[in-house]
Amino acid sequence: MNKTSEYDFTIVVPLYNEVDNMERLEVELSRYISSASLAACVLFVNDGSTDGSLECVRAICDRNAHFYYLSFESNRGLSAAIKAGIDFCESRYIGYIDADLQTTPEDFELLVPYIQDHELVMGIRAGRKDSFVKRMSSKIANNFRRSMTGDTAVDTGCPLKILHADVAKRLPFFTGMHRFFPALILLEGGRMKQLPVRHFPRIAGVAKYNLRNRLVAPFMDCFAYRWMRKRYIKYAIGESKI
Repeated sequence: MNKTSEYDFTIVVPLYNEVDNMERLEVELSRYISSASLAACVLFVNDGSTDGSLECVRAICDRNAHFYYLSFESNRGLSAAIKAGIDFCESRYIGYIDADLQTTPEDFELLVPYIQDHELVMGIRAGRKDSFVKRMSSKIANNFRRSMTGDTAVDTGCPLKILHADVAKRLPFFTGMHRFFPALILLEGGRMKQLPVRHFPRIAGVAKYNLRNRLVAPFMDCFAYRWMRKRYIKYAIGESKI
């Protein structure tokens, strides 16, 4: 039996070589789920870590109720890890947060009040604590993405989101898709809400992104999205006898 079916809200935490953050993750996530307004659990998705993160994940899940994990055989990337979390989640709502804790799980409570009426509720990083280069490359990529997709997301890279699980499972997935949640939700006829959330500097571990995968890859993915959107299949059954 998939244990996530016993909860209203599963928080998916993809991680790759985040051993230095695992202790903080355990503390912060435990604190949040003990007081969350929804019955919540944590689902770690280990993306083929090579630094001992998997051993930490196993230990955390052994000593804590409401903590579960999946582990890839090899590194497959962030989009694949998020997809696996969605595929294996059986709760009504799915949350997403990065393992670097530059956002806090406590701020899920800012998003939860809007989730019944919106298929996607996502954060906007207020007072962003990143380098000038990182902030500017994200701003350029966000502006280009909006012009290509027509979505209105201010900060699609914010790693704090809640989605309706049934809608999330219908979304087409591809490498880089985590940048396109708002546009993909709109393709499904869903509604999106954006709210400011807190942002913190990374204090442990090493960032996995550089200028190429923050700027060049999103540009290329936008063209892939435009191609997919023209060929997207969506239908509703009006009547049947089968």
